[in-house]
Amino acid sequence: MSLLSGLPGIVEAAKKEYEETKSGDFRTTSKKGNSLSNLIVQGENLSFMKYLAEKRGLAGGIKLIYVDPPFFSGTNYQARIKTQSPLTGEVPAFKIVAYEDKWAQGMDEYLKMLASRLFMMKDLLSEDGCLWMHLDWHVVHYVKIIMDEIFGEKNFINEIIWHYKSGGTSKNHFSRKHDTLLFYGKGTKTPLDIPKEKSYNRERKPYRFKGVKEYRDELGWYTMVNMKDVWHIDMVGRTSNERTGYATQKPEALLERIIGSCTKEGEICADFFCGAGTAAAAAQKLGRRWIACDGGDMAVSFAEKRLAKAGASFEIMKDALKERKTEGKIDIKIEIINTSFEGKKLIRTEITNYRPDIKNLPLEKEGRKIIKELSEKDSLSLIDYFSMDFDYDGEIHRSDVYYFKDRENECICCEKILKKWGKISIKVTDIFGNVFMKTLDLSAGAGIS
Repeated sequence: MSLLSGLPGIVEAAKKEYEETKSGDFRTTSKKGNSLSNLIVQGENLSFMKYLAEKRGLAGGIKLIYVDPPFFSGTNYQARIKTQSPLTGEVPAFKIVAYEDKWAQGMDEYLKMLASRLFMMKDLLSEDGCLWMHLDWHVVHYVKIIMDEIFGEKNFINEIIWHYKSGGTSKNHFSRKHDTLLFYGKGTKTPLDIPKEKSYNRERKPYRFKGVKEYRDELGWYTMVNMKDVWHIDMVGRTSNERTGYATQKPEALLERIIGSCTKEGEICADFFCGAGTAAAAAQKLGRRWIACDGGDMAVSFAEKRLAKAGASFEIMKDALKERKTEGKIDIKIEIINTSFEGKKLIRTEITNYRPDIKNLPLEKEGRKIIKELSEKDSLSLIDYFSMDFDYDGEIHRSDVYYFKDRENECICCEKILKKWGKISIKVTDIFGNVFMKTLDLSAGAGIS
């Protein structure tokens, strides 16, 4: 049977999976600030979408969903990790597998995975909401047919071509320098605020048509027109401040254009294959609420760091049934120091040692060698950031303050004058996305657990 003739069966199987999916048992593990709906979620996205619809009342409540799934490329994608160590000197960058894009059962398995999630996304979208599917040449033609079936041909709005300069070349074909974004509305009424762009006149000379406003710059004469469906936006450069090192990271400028044209401030945008959190970062910048979900430790840690640095408020949620215990061990030193401030005391918290479990990390030989040396000589260089909750309730870690270990801040300790004494929670994240939690009960004799 050809793939084309098998598409109806794939869609039917996907619909059955969607109908039989149970809500995951997602719970909040930590918070930053007082967010009403901003979520960073680690877990399987299908069961999480079901959770949003059934447990959070978000069926019909999301204005925009951006989908940047695996592209069916047959490749394992790697994140580029860079750390520094004053004890070992310059540390070479190394790579670790961020996610796999290989499908044992081929195209059928991939398309079924995507279609079942499209059914769930349709449930979550508002009646005037929209979905953007980001793919490349591998499968976009098949996915377009499936989206016509699920969303309806009449609800197709645009095929956007994102053109960029980065990437390789080949002697066997013209250089592949674009991705495709399929833009659908849930219904036929999808409000748009289309940006304007320059359209240069032929030969860059003035037309002088009656009623047409013309402008001039160093290149010549132009008019302002509605933006066309081919977008020229650069990839994220290696030296860009936006760069996280995560594989297949998309530029914020691309997501800002999408979100800015289809949503208003306060409306909810969601990305259920969030990677390093670009859609959430763009939504945050534009004053939208957001939801970011991914199954990988590294994706969630990258997104948390990025959004925390941006000053966002959010909850972090995990599926309680699928949480794994972090291997390795971390040592934390606590000092309580008397001060001259009305008898108040200062607490000094310092990470003193970290012993990671590197056996199961998806590292190449050179990367494993680097990590082994750092583990022996400067294990603290493997810590990425940590946060403190100075009034821990025993259930949810509320991040009062974040400490990011980077070139400007090598410190891995925290000093704080406390107004009251109770439980303190310390949440430490390493460069691989592993999370360690420690609690200190000052009301019970300063014992660490």
